[in-house]
Parts: sequence; structure tokens; C-alpha cells
Amino acid sequence: MPGEIRKRSRPSSKRIAKNRADGAPSLDDRWNMLMKAAQDGDNSAYERLMGEVSRWLSRYFHRRLPAAAAEDATQEALLAIHVHKLNYRPDAPMTPWLKTIARFKWIDQLRGHLRSPDSLGETDVPVSDHGPAVRAAILLEHLLAEVKPAQAQVIKLVKLHGASVEEAARVSGQSPSLVKVNVHRGLKRIGRSLAE
Repeated sequence: MPGEIRKRSRPSSKRIAKNRADGAPSLDDRWNMLMKAAQDGDNSAYERLMGEVSRWLSRYFHRRLPAAAAEDATQEALLAIHVHKLNYRPDAPMTPWLKTIARFKWIDQLRGHLRSPDSLGETDVPVSDHGPAVRAAILLEHLLAEVKPAQAQVIKLVKLHGASVEEAARVSGQSPSLVKVNVHRGLKRIGRSLAE
């Protein structure tokens, strides 16, 4: 395959306007400034940083774990941040670094509960119902099976992943005009299948 598709992501215009209007730094910029000051020995900056990060971590873990396990994971992540604060590079964004630590602590908590499942007790962990999404994905695969593979490939690229015709042509090896024809004919065939 000649190329790879990148999803287009645009920052929210409200967020851009807010940052430009009040000149407030982004979360990463603020946390990086606080971490740099903490590395230079500023204890108040370190306390402020750990307070903000603690709240962020608590929200992260409470969405994924029972309350007691979420508190444990938050404390373990804060400890990891404290231990590694001198190794942190303030010129890199902090959020990905923090998310990596949080993810590893989350996995550690899950592994611990796998070893002793009784530790979860009767606690319900909120989990989204993925049933409608699964049913939609299955239906989509059945519909795409009705068209030729070349048509299915460019329909996925253009209509589902948001690729431009040129990007889809590069990835699929088809000419741009053939991509357009295959998308049109494939969608027409899918429409007929739905009408049957």
C-alpha cells in the first residue's frame, strides 16, 4: 500500500478563541512550567502541580476502576511521578507522559484484581454498553461484503475514515477518478441491498 491516512483533527474554535483572548497557556504548557519550577526546587509550584495532577488522575481512574482501587491507583501514579520528576523533560508535553503512567497503573490494578477477583467484591464498575456500536459494525461489514473489495476499500477510506479522494487513491493504488466511480457504484449497490 503506497501511503497511510491521517485523520484530520481541528482544534475547537471556542478553545482557540479562549486561548487567544485571555492568553492563558495550555494545560501542557502550565504543567510544564510548574514541573520545570519544581525541578529547580520551587516547592509551591510542585504542590500546585501535584494538586492539579492528582485531580486529573482521580477523574481518570474513577472512570475505570471501583472507588477504592481508583484511590490506590491515583496514589501509586503520584508516587511514580514524584520518583521520576527529575527525569521528566519539560520541553515535551506532559499529558502524554502522564497518560502513560496512568495507563500502566490502571493495568497494574487490573492485574492485581485478576489475581484476587474477590478484591472487587460486589462493586459495579461503570461500563458503557457497546451493543449498538457492535451491531452497527457487524451490519456495516455485511453491507460492505455486498460490493467488490476495491469498492469496499475506498468506501471505508473516504466515507468512514474521512480521507480525501487523492489520499484514498494513493493508499488503494487506484486513480482518483476510479476511486470516485468505485465509491459511487459501491454505495449504489449497498443502497439496493438495503432496499431488498
